Amino acid sequence: MTLEKGSLILLDYTAKIKDTDEIFETTRENDVKDSADFDPSKKYEPRLLGVGEGWVLKGLDDALLAANVDEPLKIEIPPEKAFGERDTSKVRIIPLRKLGEKANEVGVGDVVELDERMGIVRHIGSGRVQIDFNHKYAGRTLIYDAKILKKLESEDEKITSLIKRRLPIDDVDVIYDKKDSDLNITLPEKVFLLEGLQIIKRGIVVDLSKFIPEIKNFIFIEKYPNNTTPKSDTTTIAPTKDDSKDSNEKETPSASADVQKSGNDKKDNSTAKDSTSATKTSGKNDSKKTKK
Repeated sequence: MTLEKGSLILLDYTAKIKDTDEIFETTRENDVKDSADFDPSKKYEPRLLGVGEGWVLKGLDDALLAANVDEPLKIEIPPEKAFGERDTSKVRIIPLRKLGEKANEVGVGDVVELDERMGIVRHIGSGRVQIDFNHKYAGRTLIYDAKILKKLESEDEKITSLIKRRLPIDDVDVIYDKKDSDLNITLPEKVFLLEGLQIIKRGIVVDLSKFIPEIKNFIFIEKYPNNTTPKSDTTTIAPTKDDSKDSNEKETPSASADVQKSGNDKKDNSTAKDSTSATKTSGKNDSKKTKK
C-alpha cells in the first residue's frame, strides 16, 4: 500500500553523490562513524517527514509517494529535482578586499557571505577571488539508500514527533496535556534559553495545526522554581527530665486514643474509603500524557 500526501513517516536513509560516492547526509551512524564526517555530538536517528509536504528535495518527495512501508528503496535523483543545474551566471570574480577584514584568511573551498548570499571560494589569485553562488551540489545526481520504517498513526506519536522536530529534546522531555481542543505543552528547562525559541514555538503550532486540526489552542508552559527561598532555621531544645515525663504522660493517651479510633470507628473508616476512591477517580482525569 502506497502512502498518501500528508502521511507522517519515519525515514531511515543515507544520501550520496553519485559520481564520487560522497555521503552528504545520513540518519545511520554506522555509515559514517569511521569517516572524517562523523559528528559524535549529533544524534543519528530516523527522520520525521511529511510526505509530499516539501520538507525534502522534490525528487525524494515524489519517490516517497509511490513507496511502501518497510520496503528498501534505491532512489536516483537528477539535478533538476535535487539542487538544480549549475548556473554560470552565479559565479563572480571580485576584488579580494571586498571580503573585508577576513580577506587574508579565506582559502579555496571556504564558504563566505557576500551581499547577503552564501558562496564557495573557487579560486584566489592576483588580488581577486572567484566565488560560486551555486549550491555546493548543484549539477550533481544524488543516490538515496532508504527505508520507511513506520507510518505514524496515533495522535500521541504525531504530537511527540512534531514537537521533537523543532526542539532538540528526547522523548522523555516531551510532556503535554490535551484537553478537548486545548493542548498544554510543558517545555523542559534546558530549552528556556534556546536561541529563536519564540520562532520554534510558532513552528510547532503550524505543524500541529496542519496534522492535528482538531487542536485549536496551544499553551506553552515554562516553570521556574524559586530557589532563593531561605530554609527555616529550626532550633531543637532538649527537654528536662520533668518536661520529658510530662510530655510522655500527655502524648501516650492521645496516641492510644488515635489507635482505637482508627481501628474501631466504622464511620471514620467509611469516610477514609470514600476519600481514597475520590483520589483514584481524580487521577483518571489527570494529564493525558507524560512521557517517561
